[in-house]
Amino acid sequence: MPVELLIPPGAMSDKQSCELLRAWAAHGGLQCSLNVDAWSEDQAVYWGILLSDVARHVADALFQRKHLNKTETLSRIRGVFNSELESPTAEAQGKFV
Repeated sequence: MPVELLIPPGAMSDKQSCELLRAWAAHGGLQCSLNVDAWSEDQAVYWGILLSDVARHVADALFQRKHLNKTETLSRIRGVFNSELESPTAEAQGKFV
C-alpha cells in the first residue's frame, strides 16, 4: 500500500482548505486524482498558478534537502514542462474519477 504524504499544518488548521491534487508514480507512469471543482471560473488560470507554485515548492524543497540551486532547478523544470506540453513522452489516458 502506498505511503501517504503528510497534510501540511496550514491545511489542517484551515476549515476551508480543500485537496486539489494527488499524484503517484505507478505502473511506469503517472496516476493522479484532481479536484476540478475547486474553482468556479478561470480554471486554466488557477491551475496554471497552482502548477507554477508547485514548481517553486519543488525547487525550494530540493534546495533545502539536496542544496540544489533554486534558479537552475526552476529553469530545468520550466524547460521540461514546456517540452512535455509540446511533445509529450506519454499521452494522458484513463478516465476522470
